[in-house]
Amino acid sequence: MSNVTLPNKSALGWLWLSVTIVLVDLASKYWVSSVLTYNSPVELLPIFDLRLLHNTGAAFSFLASEEGWQRWLFVAIAIVVSLFIVRWLKQTDSSDCLLASGYALILGGALGNLFDRIVHGHVVDFISVHYQGWYFPAFNVADIAITLGAAALIVDALGFFKSKSEI
Repeated sequence: MSNVTLPNKSALGWLWLSVTIVLVDLASKYWVSSVLTYNSPVELLPIFDLRLLHNTGAAFSFLASEEGWQRWLFVAIAIVVSLFIVRWLKQTDSSDCLLASGYALILGGALGNLFDRIVHGHVVDFISVHYQGWYFPAFNVADIAITLGAAALIVDALGFFKSKSEI
């Protein structure tokens, strides 16, 4: 018998998670846009509202006050980042679940917000968390996925769930 090493299976199979994130994100934005009035909060808890907002900027409304050029800058960035993430998924072993799921979550979030920017010229945000007059910037399902994906990449990089031989 020969010792033939089979190539590792790529993590592109994790794209199902990206597609799921995009679908849930777009469905939630469609629902919120059709039932809520712009900037009129619907209180669910004393610290949590649903509030339809349109963000022409990036995270924390970065560059939102500009005159429109930022839309295409953020579209270009999202496309480039998405292409890199697909490449990284292809190069990642499918058994590396934390890294693969992190990439897939970020990709799904990036594509959900990319769709908004291209079609609407802004990102639909609607989750509002606040406490005694302090408001965290509104966000959406795509933003949650990006944040969770980034956290997964950080945890993976720090090696918390890897054996000593893998580090």
